[in-house]
Amino acid sequence: MSRPDMPVFSFELPVSSDFRFDSCLQYMARSDKECLYKIADGEVRRLLRLGTREVLVAIRSRSDYELGVTVLHGGPLSEREQKELRDYLRCWFDIDRDLVPFYALAQNNGLFGEVVRSFYGLRIVGIPDLFEAVCWAVLGQQVNLSFAYTLKERLTTAYGSSFMWEGTLYRMFPTPQQLLAASREELGGLQLTRMKAAAIMEVAGRMAAGDLSRDSLLAMGDFHVMEKTLLNIKGIGPWTANYVLMRCLGDPGAFPVGDAGLLNAVKQLLNMEKKPTESQLRELFSGWKGWEAYLTFYLWRTLA
Repeated sequence: MSRPDMPVFSFELPVSSDFRFDSCLQYMARSDKECLYKIADGEVRRLLRLGTREVLVAIRSRSDYELGVTVLHGGPLSEREQKELRDYLRCWFDIDRDLVPFYALAQNNGLFGEVVRSFYGLRIVGIPDLFEAVCWAVLGQQVNLSFAYTLKERLTTAYGSSFMWEGTLYRMFPTPQQLLAASREELGGLQLTRMKAAAIMEVAGRMAAGDLSRDSLLAMGDFHVMEKTLLNIKGIGPWTANYVLMRCLGDPGAFPVGDAGLLNAVKQLLNMEKKPTESQLRELFSGWKGWEAYLTFYLWRTLA
């Protein structure tokens, strides 16, 4: 619980003129089952780990050119923690992405251009924590979105950290080390399949041992190499790898071809009798080379 005499630490984070925070919030608010952040009155609040400390932050739009960031609990921050938080937010909202080429494609594409223009300013809302990103992708394999949220909430409640502030409970997704304390039988009790539990424990083990990290993947400098590295982990297939590339590693050309939401969005948009085949989808996306992830994200938005 905060105290009136506690210092409040805040700063501004510059954004480009084609960034729309409200559009990002609208996407993030699509499910009331989300357990890792709270949205209210144009602001998102989230409990984050900076180094070894847990801080509660609030982010809102201050103007067309900056976000206001306030540390509600855990401030002030050291210079290292400030940099870590800024980097997290840049990844979370893909702030540094130049979307001019993407929007230029939309001007010349009658098929999907209207969708892109209708959500102008929307950024891919990322998942900066690699473990959370991989787990979320694994949890979403072959289940509907609602049940995936249920599984995430069960994992977070059972093994993650939490903090009560002004009567609201904020939760954090478990770290690899926290989840390694669980057994596969316990994960099965949360209704994770054996394959999902095995994949999550494999990733947790690799990350806890220092054999896998977001920084080490990004240091490869080649998204295709990153994808191959992820595919070498049992339980991670092409869809999961591309989802992680898209939401965590910042690849605008990642293409989760078999994504159910994407297929449904295209089917509805084009009034197709059946969902498009993989070859049909690739043909429809042929004019968006290098921006498949962004077009996918905008098409997902049509379902929200």
